[in-house]
Amino acid sequence: MPSALFFMQWLRPVLGDRREYLWHMRERSLKAFLLVSLLLALPGFWAHWIMGRFPLHLALNGFHGKLGDQVFPVLTEFANGWVPTALALLLLAKSWRGFLMMALSTGLSAILVQALKHMVFGDFDRPSMFLGRMPGLPLVAGIDLHHHFSFPSGHSTAAFSMCLALAVLIGRRFPAVLLALFAALLAFSRIYLSQHFMEDVLAGAFLGCLSGTAAYLLLYRSAWGKRAWLDASPFRHQNQ
Repeated sequence: MPSALFFMQWLRPVLGDRREYLWHMRERSLKAFLLVSLLLALPGFWAHWIMGRFPLHLALNGFHGKLGDQVFPVLTEFANGWVPTALALLLLAKSWRGFLMMALSTGLSAILVQALKHMVFGDFDRPSMFLGRMPGLPLVAGIDLHHHFSFPSGHSTAAFSMCLALAVLIGRRFPAVLLALFAALLAFSRIYLSQHFMEDVLAGAFLGCLSGTAAYLLLYRSAWGKRAWLDASPFRHQNQ
């Protein structure tokens, strides 16, 4: 018994140090994701400022091809709401913390973007309403173009909030960089499909990063996030 108590006393700081290390890695992953997202967004801000929404949209859609017309309609579906919902439920098998990181990151961003769409920026129309001002704009066959509630882009918001949550949960900088690039690709799909303008996508990316960072701060940096039950799973509890 004394030896067992001594072992537990020795093990406790070791486990505590490992926990702090893992949380440190998650923070580094978050910073890497945010940095790459910012570096990708800056050229978009600059181009929008210099060119304006219509010339920029035409320029970004000036290289349509068969491959892109086949890939982007499929790729954009990864930013639909059912994807983060499924991921959150899968993460629940591991822990409440993982589930809440995904659910809060994407859920808060979805609420925020819909409130802005319908209560603040309801008069912002989508590219399909301005085809006369963008002659020669290539459109992808079979895509049902939406007309209203363009700003901000809900798919872009979901893409960045979902990928940021995954970057934090994985806790490695290289995957975080890849996830930021993937989120940007999902966001670009909305421009390629002429469902959104550049400013819609940039605003959505910002909101996704904002809500994801807020979820991280709550679950990993606040006093509330230190609750032990967050690292348990309801499924593991039932099996015990």
